[in-house]
Amino acid sequence: MIAPVKSGDSITIVAPGRRVRNYDVDVALQYFARWGLKVKLGTNLFSDRHNYLSGTDDERLADMQQALDDPTCAAVVCARGGYGTTRVVDRLDFTKFKANPKWVVGFSDITALHLRLLKEGMPSIHGTMPIMAAKPEAPASFQSLHHALMGVPEELSAPYHPQNCEGSIEGTTIGGNLSLIVDALGTATEPDTAGKILVIEEIDEYYYKLDRMMVQLKRAGKLEPLGGLVVGYMTDIKDTEPRFNETVEDIVRYHVRDYTFPVGFGFCIGHQNPNYAFVHNARMLLRVTAGQPSTLTPVS
Repeated sequence: MIAPVKSGDSITIVAPGRRVRNYDVDVALQYFARWGLKVKLGTNLFSDRHNYLSGTDDERLADMQQALDDPTCAAVVCARGGYGTTRVVDRLDFTKFKANPKWVVGFSDITALHLRLLKEGMPSIHGTMPIMAAKPEAPASFQSLHHALMGVPEELSAPYHPQNCEGSIEGTTIGGNLSLIVDALGTATEPDTAGKILVIEEIDEYYYKLDRMMVQLKRAGKLEPLGGLVVGYMTDIKDTEPRFNETVEDIVRYHVRDYTFPVGFGFCIGHQNPNYAFVHNARMLLRVTAGQPSTLTPVS
């Protein structure tokens, strides 16, 4: 069990992937201060010596390992996504972390870290990051993250969508960014999806690539055993010429057409605000009802 974060605790901000500027975290620091949290910054957080990445692989790994091992750190907050977490995730050692577990927070590229924690049997928080703090509607995202860190259960809901698949299931939530989930197939962090509630979100991809990733999940045997599917934001999805001419909902529904598990579209999870937090690798109840909002509710 991971203890809730409380006022007076220390958290550490790290960047396991893409480089970060000072101004990328300034607004988030104001949120954390209002919550009464003390903030430590990874040694290489603002490194600009390695092009796209926030330091070399060894430097980013060292920052992440230090934060995970630090007994005075109550949560590890990843500053942003982008790319780079997969380059170091297999080298992390969770021995000390398991003796003194803490929340690890992030989304997007941080899905790679969530999947590693899943393999270690540990929960984590899929939620907003400092890079998002200055964007419109960020306060709702950060309030949701605050609740998750403090151990306050929060139900997520999505408006009724005509292409939903009805049903209800209690299961363990896993997932995050669709590209990162597909990238994990055939690796040490490939997720077991049997009976799970899979959450997917994506940004800046083509419709045909979404289709290809859904095909890959199906071919890898990851869709058939699902307990349920939650579809979050599909942000800035682009078409080609000639047009693929199908919506996100069309693509998803086509690839799950032979299954009976519930599918809920339109959850506020992913690369927009509000981006509501949920606990990855935790029991939740997914309800998808005709004509009603879909809900994803923590199970105590």
